[in-house]
Amino acid sequence: MRFIGAGSRPGQPHVDRDLVFTVPNFLTVLRFMGVPLFVWLVLAQKEYGFAVLVLAIMGSTDWVDGYVARRFNQASKLGRVLDPIADRIALLAVAVTLLIAGVVHWWYLAALVIPDAVLLAMSLFYFHSHPDLPVSLIGKARTGLLLLGTPLLVLSKLDLPSADAFFVAAWIVLGLGLVGHWVAAYYYFWAIRRKGKMLAAGDGGGS
Repeated sequence: MRFIGAGSRPGQPHVDRDLVFTVPNFLTVLRFMGVPLFVWLVLAQKEYGFAVLVLAIMGSTDWVDGYVARRFNQASKLGRVLDPIADRIALLAVAVTLLIAGVVHWWYLAALVIPDAVLLAMSLFYFHSHPDLPVSLIGKARTGLLLLGTPLLVLSKLDLPSADAFFVAAWIVLGLGLVGHWVAAYYYFWAIRRKGKMLAAGDGGGS
Protein backbone atom coordinates (compact mmCIF):
# COMPACT_ATOMS: atom_id res chain seq x y z
CA MET A 1 0.00 0.00 0.00
CA ARG A 2 1.32 3.44 -0.94
CA PHE A 3 1.59 6.10 1.75
CA ILE A 4 2.58 8.97 -0.53
CA GLY A 5 -0.12 9.61 -3.13
CA ALA A 6 -2.45 7.04 -1.59
CA GLY A 7 -6.00 7.19 -2.89
CA SER A 8 -5.04 8.31 -6.39
CA ARG A 9 -7.05 6.69 -9.16
CA PRO A 10 -5.08 5.67 -12.26
CA GLY A 11 -6.15 7.67 -15.30
CA GLN A 12 -8.15 10.18 -13.29
CA PRO A 13 -6.87 13.75 -13.79
CA HIS A 14 -6.05 15.76 -10.67
CA VAL A 15 -8.23 18.88 -10.54
CA ASP A 16 -8.29 21.43 -7.71
CA ARG A 17 -11.86 22.73 -7.54
CA ASP A 18 -13.33 25.80 -5.86
CA LEU A 19 -14.63 23.88 -2.85
CA VAL A 20 -14.64 24.98 0.79
CA PHE A 21 -16.80 22.64 2.86
CA THR A 22 -15.08 19.30 2.24
CA VAL A 23 -13.94 16.49 4.51
CA PRO A 24 -10.22 17.14 3.77
CA ASN A 25 -10.59 20.83 4.64
CA PHE A 26 -12.41 19.90 7.86
CA LEU A 27 -9.55 17.57 8.81
CA THR A 28 -7.05 20.34 8.10
CA VAL A 29 -8.97 22.70 10.40
CA LEU A 30 -8.98 19.93 13.00
CA ARG A 31 -5.19 19.85 12.75
CA PHE A 32 -5.12 23.59 13.41
CA MET A 33 -7.26 23.06 16.54
CA GLY A 34 -4.91 20.39 17.85
CA VAL A 35 -2.06 22.90 18.20
CA PRO A 36 -3.39 24.92 21.19
CA LEU A 37 -4.54 21.68 22.85
CA PHE A 38 -1.02 20.25 22.56
CA VAL A 39 0.51 23.46 23.95
CA TRP A 40 -1.88 23.39 26.93
CA LEU A 41 -1.25 19.71 27.68
CA VAL A 42 2.55 20.09 27.65
CA LEU A 43 3.10 23.49 29.26
CA ALA A 44 0.13 23.78 31.62
CA GLN A 45 -0.69 20.18 32.51
CA LYS A 46 2.60 18.31 31.88
CA GLU A 47 0.46 15.54 30.41
CA TYR A 48 2.92 14.10 27.93
CA GLY A 49 0.89 10.94 27.39
CA PHE A 50 -2.20 12.83 26.17
CA ALA A 51 0.07 15.16 24.22
CA VAL A 52 1.39 12.16 22.28
CA LEU A 53 -2.20 11.14 21.50
CA VAL A 54 -2.94 14.64 20.16
CA LEU A 55 0.19 14.53 17.99
CA ALA A 56 -0.78 11.10 16.66
CA ILE A 57 -4.24 12.38 15.68
CA MET A 58 -2.75 15.49 14.07
CA GLY A 59 -0.26 13.38 12.12
CA SER A 60 -2.91 10.94 10.94
CA THR A 61 -5.19 13.71 9.67
CA ASP A 62 -2.31 14.93 7.49
CA TRP A 63 -2.37 11.59 5.65
CA VAL A 64 -6.12 10.98 5.77
CA ASP A 65 -7.12 14.36 4.31
CA GLY A 66 -4.86 13.78 1.30
CA TYR A 67 -6.23 10.26 0.82
CA VAL A 68 -9.86 11.41 0.98
CA ALA A 69 -9.18 14.32 -1.38
CA ARG A 70 -7.69 12.04 -4.02
CA ARG A 71 -9.97 9.04 -3.52
CA PHE A 72 -13.29 10.91 -3.48
CA ASN A 73 -12.34 13.78 -5.81
CA GLN A 74 -12.51 16.43 -3.06
CA ALA A 75 -9.25 18.20 -3.88
CA SER A 76 -9.72 21.97 -3.66
CA LYS A 77 -7.72 25.13 -4.27
CA LEU A 78 -8.30 26.12 -0.64
CA GLY A 79 -7.03 22.77 0.61
CA ARG A 80 -3.93 22.98 -1.56
CA VAL A 81 -2.97 26.21 0.21
CA LEU A 82 -4.36 25.42 3.66
CA ASP A 83 -2.80 21.98 4.12
CA PRO A 84 0.91 22.99 3.97
CA ILE A 85 0.18 26.05 6.13
CA ALA A 86 -1.41 23.80 8.75
CA ASP A 87 1.65 21.54 8.64
CA ARG A 88 4.02 24.49 9.12
CA ILE A 89 2.05 26.00 11.99
CA ALA A 90 1.77 22.61 13.70
CA LEU A 91 5.47 21.74 13.35
CA LEU A 92 6.68 25.19 14.46
CA ALA A 93 4.23 25.51 17.35
CA VAL A 94 5.11 22.04 18.59
CA ALA A 95 8.83 22.82 18.30
CA VAL A 96 8.44 26.08 20.27
CA THR A 97 6.40 24.27 22.91
CA LEU A 98 9.00 21.52 23.28
CA LEU A 99 11.77 24.12 23.44
CA ILE A 100 10.02 25.91 26.31
CA ALA A 101 9.43 22.55 28.02
CA GLY A 102 13.12 21.70 27.71
CA VAL A 103 12.56 18.69 25.46
CA VAL A 104 14.52 20.10 22.48
CA HIS A 105 17.30 22.67 22.12
CA TRP A 106 17.23 25.98 20.27
CA TRP A 107 19.09 24.57 17.25
CA TYR A 108 16.18 22.25 16.43
CA LEU A 109 13.80 25.21 16.21
CA ALA A 110 16.36 27.18 14.17
CA ALA A 111 16.75 24.28 11.73
CA LEU A 112 12.99 24.39 11.13
CA VAL A 113 12.54 28.16 11.05
CA ILE A 114 15.45 29.35 8.88
CA PRO A 115 14.46 27.56 5.62
CA ASP A 116 10.80 28.51 6.05
CA ALA A 117 11.72 32.13 6.79
CA VAL A 118 13.79 32.33 3.59
CA LEU A 119 10.98 30.79 1.51
CA LEU A 120 8.40 33.09 3.11
CA ALA A 121 10.50 36.16 2.29
CA MET A 122 10.90 35.00 -1.32
CA SER A 123 7.17 34.27 -1.66
CA LEU A 124 6.28 37.75 -0.41
CA PHE A 125 8.89 39.34 -2.67
CA TYR A 126 7.79 37.58 -5.86
CA PHE A 127 4.08 36.94 -5.28
CA HIS A 128 3.05 39.01 -2.21
CA SER A 129 1.25 35.84 -1.08
CA HIS A 130 1.41 32.03 -1.29
CA PRO A 131 3.47 30.81 -4.30
CA ASP A 132 0.95 28.02 -5.00
CA LEU A 133 3.52 25.37 -5.86
CA PRO A 134 2.81 21.62 -5.86
CA VAL A 135 4.14 19.77 -2.83
CA SER A 136 7.21 17.72 -3.74
CA LEU A 137 7.71 14.08 -2.77
CA ILE A 138 10.66 15.16 -0.62
CA GLY A 139 8.43 17.70 1.08
CA LYS A 140 5.78 15.08 1.80
CA ALA A 141 8.35 12.61 3.16
CA ARG A 142 9.93 15.35 5.27
CA THR A 143 6.61 16.28 6.84
CA GLY A 144 5.81 12.64 7.56
CA LEU A 145 9.17 12.06 9.26
CA LEU A 146 8.85 15.16 11.44
CA LEU A 147 5.28 14.28 12.39
CA LEU A 148 6.44 10.76 13.32
CA GLY A 149 9.60 11.76 15.18
CA THR A 150 7.96 14.38 17.38
CA PRO A 151 5.58 12.04 19.26
CA LEU A 152 8.42 9.53 19.64
CA LEU A 153 10.45 12.27 21.32
CA VAL A 154 7.58 13.16 23.63
CA LEU A 155 7.17 9.47 24.48
CA SER A 156 10.80 9.43 25.64
CA LYS A 157 9.81 11.89 28.40
CA LEU A 158 7.40 9.37 29.92
CA ASP A 159 8.45 7.01 32.69
CA LEU A 160 8.63 3.95 30.45
CA PRO A 161 11.15 1.08 30.35
CA SER A 162 11.78 1.80 26.67
CA ALA A 163 12.16 5.57 27.06
CA ASP A 164 15.81 5.52 25.92
CA ALA A 165 14.90 3.53 22.82
CA PHE A 166 12.17 6.04 21.98
CA PHE A 167 14.70 8.86 22.40
CA VAL A 168 17.20 7.29 20.00
CA ALA A 169 14.52 6.37 17.45
CA ALA A 170 13.03 9.87 17.67
CA TRP A 171 16.29 11.62 16.83
CA ILE A 172 17.05 9.23 13.98
CA VAL A 173 13.66 10.00 12.43
CA LEU A 174 13.87 13.73 13.23
CA GLY A 175 17.40 13.90 11.83
CA LEU A 176 16.22 12.43 8.54
CA GLY A 177 13.27 14.81 8.61
CA LEU A 178 15.50 17.85 9.12
CA VAL A 179 17.76 16.78 6.24
CA GLY A 180 14.65 16.42 4.06
CA HIS A 181 13.45 19.82 5.30
CA TRP A 182 16.58 21.55 3.99
CA VAL A 183 16.66 19.57 0.75
CA ALA A 184 12.99 20.38 0.09
CA ALA A 185 13.66 24.04 0.90
CA TYR A 186 16.49 24.08 -1.64
CA TYR A 187 14.18 22.86 -4.41
CA TYR A 188 11.34 25.17 -3.36
CA PHE A 189 13.82 28.08 -3.36
CA TRP A 190 14.65 27.59 -7.03
CA ALA A 191 11.05 26.77 -7.96
CA ILE A 192 9.85 30.04 -6.41
CA ARG A 193 12.63 31.95 -8.15
CA ARG A 194 11.85 30.42 -11.54
CA LYS A 195 8.11 31.00 -11.23
CA GLY A 196 8.66 34.55 -9.99
CA LYS A 197 10.93 35.40 -12.93
CA MET A 198 8.48 33.83 -15.40
CA LEU A 199 5.62 35.92 -14.03
CA ALA A 200 7.76 39.04 -14.09
CA ALA A 201 8.77 38.34 -17.71
CA GLY A 202 5.13 37.77 -18.65
CA ASP A 203 4.02 41.05 -17.06
CA GLY A 204 6.85 42.86 -18.81
CA GLY A 205 5.90 41.37 -22.16
CA GLY A 206 2.26 42.25 -21.67
CA SER A 207 3.02 45.87 -20.84
